[in-house]
Amino acid sequence: MNHEWQARFLEQTGATVPLICGPMFPCSNPELVAAVSAAGGIGVVQPISLTYVHGHDYREGLRLINRLAGGRPIGFNALVEKSSKVYEQRMIRWVDIALEEGVRFFITSLGNPRWVVDKAHAVGGVVYHDVINRRWGEKGRDAGVDGLVAVNNRAGGHLGPLDPRALLDELAPLGLPVIGAGGVGNAAEFAQMLGHGYAAAQCGTRFIATTECKTSESYKRAIVTATERDIVTTERLTGVPVAVINTPYIQRLGTTINGFWRWMFRGRKTKHWARTYFGLLGLRRLKRDQQREGSGSGEYWQAGRSVHTIDAIEPAGDIVRAFASAWRSSM
Repeated sequence: MNHEWQARFLEQTGATVPLICGPMFPCSNPELVAAVSAAGGIGVVQPISLTYVHGHDYREGLRLINRLAGGRPIGFNALVEKSSKVYEQRMIRWVDIALEEGVRFFITSLGNPRWVVDKAHAVGGVVYHDVINRRWGEKGRDAGVDGLVAVNNRAGGHLGPLDPRALLDELAPLGLPVIGAGGVGNAAEFAQMLGHGYAAAQCGTRFIATTECKTSESYKRAIVTATERDIVTTERLTGVPVAVINTPYIQRLGTTINGFWRWMFRGRKTKHWARTYFGLLGLRRLKRDQQREGSGSGEYWQAGRSVHTIDAIEPAGDIVRAFASAWRSSM
């Protein structure tokens, strides 16, 4: 059955390798996104990174990525939570422009994806939704999404509580293609993830340690030298668990939020204010660190447990081709 899901994913996205370069704040620069798509995977645009971090006019940034990718398909990440009316309207406009520029693959996060589904389906596009358990998978299915991105407990950045196998067991009965996100650092792990029954794999950490990624060399070297034991989760960056490398900064910052913020995140309405607060705090921290270092690396480095099998900084296209070879050999 896994080959059927992989075939569906490739047909839906136009990729030739069942591999996604996941959207990353702040690491999704145009050159990286394009390089993955050009090699046969599919790179996904993170719009806040594109505009606020890497300084591109949004529409022109999409056009640049399309040129660099040689016309190969790219994706777009729509964070659909209703944190504010201004943000909501901006995301709607970004999705509309992406559709105008030919984007047909969308990954939605943090809210009800129905409006993105309606817009994408109207022009033949597809929408996959980030989930961490069956409950959110059911919400995505009921909103009409075409597939699910299953974020497991080995992912970098925001992560879920379940391991890859347990998460797939929860989501497979929903009858949608499921993407494995987290724990893939080399070609063997890619083939293993697909062997579990996933339609594709999404990688983030592996693509930070590439020549195309515009983050600092110190961040890339930290990924290459880190082991699983160096990865910890902290709530102090965004209010919810984030997997990072355990640097001295993280040790000073701590890993848990206080009772007030935990209460804020539990509330149906207050959680939006809490996410906005932590989001603005993160942008302020990023701006400060860019001014200090000129690199955008920041004082913390998001990464998943796949660091254990990442041992070199390589071109993104070479990674895609190596993964593709392992996948084809396993079929």
